[in-house]
Amino acid sequence: MIKITTDSTADLEHLFKTENIPYIPLLVELDGKNYRDGVDISCEDIFKKYEEKKVLPKTAANGTAEYVEFFNKVKGAGAEEIVHISISTELSASYAGARAGAEEVGGVYVIDSKSLSSGVGLLVMKANDMAKAGGLSGKQIAEKITALVPHVQASFVVDTMEFLHKGGRCSGLKAFIATVLKIKPMLILKEGKIIVGQKFMGNLSKNITKYVEAVIKQYDTPDYTRIFITHTQCEPETVDAVREKIREIAPQFKEIIETRAGCTITSHCGKNTLGILYINRPE
Repeated sequence: MIKITTDSTADLEHLFKTENIPYIPLLVELDGKNYRDGVDISCEDIFKKYEEKKVLPKTAANGTAEYVEFFNKVKGAGAEEIVHISISTELSASYAGARAGAEEVGGVYVIDSKSLSSGVGLLVMKANDMAKAGGLSGKQIAEKITALVPHVQASFVVDTMEFLHKGGRCSGLKAFIATVLKIKPMLILKEGKIIVGQKFMGNLSKNITKYVEAVIKQYDTPDYTRIFITHTQCEPETVDAVREKIREIAPQFKEIIETRAGCTITSHCGKNTLGILYINRPE
C-alpha cells in the first residue's frame, strides 16, 4: 500500500478525514504556550487572542524525531511506501525535517511542493488519485508529482495589511498607504516564495470576482479535475460570488472545493483572505 501524507499547511480541512490522508501538524506558539496546528488550536483562537492582546502566533516546523515517529506510525498502519508532500522549503524548515526523518525510516519519498495552503493540497490530492488508481510505485508517483510542482497556481487576495505588518512582512508605511487607499494586494507563490502581484482598489467584495477573472485569464490551461477556494473566515456571500464566477468563466472544472485555511495562513494574512488554486498544465 502506498500512502500519501503531508503537513497541516496543506489546508485540506475535511478532506484530511474523508480522503484518509495522514498529516503532521506544524507547531504554533501563541502567548507563551505551544500548540499543534488544527489539533489543539484553531483560527478562532488566533483571532480571539489578537483582539484581546494584539498578539500573533509564531509557527515552527517539526524536527527529525517527530517525522520519524509520524512516518513509522503510517507504516505501522500498513503502508509499504509513503509519498510525503511538504510546504515550500523557502517558507518552513518542515521539508528538511521530513527529509531527515525519511532517510531514517526508509521507503519514504519527500517532495518540496514550493507552495503552501491548498497549493500543497492540490499535489496531495493528485498523488492520492494516483495511489488509489494503482499501477504506480511510490517512486513513480513522487516523480510525477515533482513534475507538477512548477504548474501549481497558488494565489490569494488579502483584505487587510494588519497581520502582514504585525508579522514583519510589510513595512508600516506600506501598510498605512494600502489601508488609506484601500489596496487589496494579490500574493502569489513563485518558485516557493511569496511575491506581490496585481493590486486591487476598493472593497474586497467588489474586487474578488475581478481577481478570479485575472487569475484564470493569466493561467488559462487548467487541469480541470479540481479547483480550490481557500479562505480565512470570509463571508459566505463572498465565497458564493467566487464560486459562481468560476462556474461562469470556467465551467469545465469538475470539482470546486471550499476549504478554510489553517493557522499558518491565518497568522500571516488575517481575516478575509481568499484564494483560488489549481494546477495549470502548460500543455
